Amino acid sequence: MPETPPSQTQPSQTQLRRAVSSSFIGSVIEYYDFLLYATASAVIFNKVFFSSLDPLAATVASFGTFATGYLARPLGGVLFGHFGDRLGRKRMLVLTMTLMGIASFLIGLLPTYDQIGSLAPITLVLLRILQGIAVGGEWGGAVLMSAEHATSRRGLWASFTNAGAPSGMVLSTAVLTGTGAVMSEQAFLSWGWRVPFLLSILLLAVGLFVRMRVTETPVFEAARNAAARQTAPLFDVLRNHPKTLLLAVGVGLSAFVAQGTLTTYLIAYGVRAGFPRQAVLNGLTLSSALAVVGIVGCAALSDRVGRRPVVLTGALLMAVFGFVLFPMVNSGSTAVLTLALVLGQSILHPLMFGPLAALYTELFATRSRYTGASLGYQIAGLGAGLAPLLFAQLDASSGGGGTTTTSMIIAASCLLTVLCVLALRETRGQDLTSVAVVAPSSGDLPGAAKPSSA
Repeated sequence: MPETPPSQTQPSQTQLRRAVSSSFIGSVIEYYDFLLYATASAVIFNKVFFSSLDPLAATVASFGTFATGYLARPLGGVLFGHFGDRLGRKRMLVLTMTLMGIASFLIGLLPTYDQIGSLAPITLVLLRILQGIAVGGEWGGAVLMSAEHATSRRGLWASFTNAGAPSGMVLSTAVLTGTGAVMSEQAFLSWGWRVPFLLSILLLAVGLFVRMRVTETPVFEAARNAAARQTAPLFDVLRNHPKTLLLAVGVGLSAFVAQGTLTTYLIAYGVRAGFPRQAVLNGLTLSSALAVVGIVGCAALSDRVGRRPVVLTGALLMAVFGFVLFPMVNSGSTAVLTLALVLGQSILHPLMFGPLAALYTELFATRSRYTGASLGYQIAGLGAGLAPLLFAQLDASSGGGGTTTTSMIIAASCLLTVLCVLALRETRGQDLTSVAVVAPSSGDLPGAAKPSSA
């Protein structure tokens, strides 16, 4: 076979680098906004928007508004996935980023409960729903921009989108922590907490500039005409790939339950256990920074050994770690608390989370890939939103005594992931362009599908 002329390979490599960079930077900005709310819900919103409730009830209510963002994410996945599969990935990514930036900026302007009463938490919930819709549509498009531009090492390149989540956590926690460090507690609760949210408008401008420089993916361009004629992508997923969708949800669920536990619930739990808020946030910042390396490394490993072995290993280890986590926090040692966060978020969680971007991409055909990958990922993502709420409710109902039930729930979610991974075929070698011509009746799982004669 003759070599590909340099004029053809160079643009592809340039666009791959741009696609990966824009996906990572865009994901950092989106998750800065989305996870800034997570940290704020654990340490601020219970005092600002639910000040009429007792501390434990206020924490439950605050985590409730946090959970609404995750409940809205599947809606965003379906909405933006539909148009992303019909019109293209790039357009939807611009829209999701704009929606997220505006919603976060408006949270920074929102009056408190003391100023406008119950209208404050109601408006907060509505803006959180908009955040959820935006991030629900963001992930699938950003992953596909990288994965569909890549011709090799798909796990590595696609993982930069997932690495954007802990990077956004580092950025949001650092900004929130830095703001709180330069002013009194009273000033911080009065107006200082608004600063990180208001900065969203500047990050929006940066993100849009980066996103506009990337071209549409070649895989989608090749299928553009067929995409314009196809039926609704959601119907294609639900009618032709229901088993794949359900298995995708199960594969990702434990990663999100662990994520919600480590990055949201453990903040409130650690503060209530007697740690200074700053000590918990410092541990979270360190573990989030190291998680970026862990996610990319585990995804690269999945390119060599397969997606299934890496995710299985992570799920089994996390099931055990769930019973060790809370005793480590209850030790009262800041060093042990930090070690627990680093072990959980930087080492064990990336084993489950790192390969997911490529794995979800490889499960669905081009005609419905944005919708299918987004829907599976975002339904699984409910675990990150509902787990802190459930654990806080269990904590409140028991009067703050005992975490065995919480650990058992974490282990159960990991067991479900193990079973779903075992039911899936290995997807590492899947050709994304060949998936695009798979006949709907050929089989539910990509590994079982046969190319059509068309």
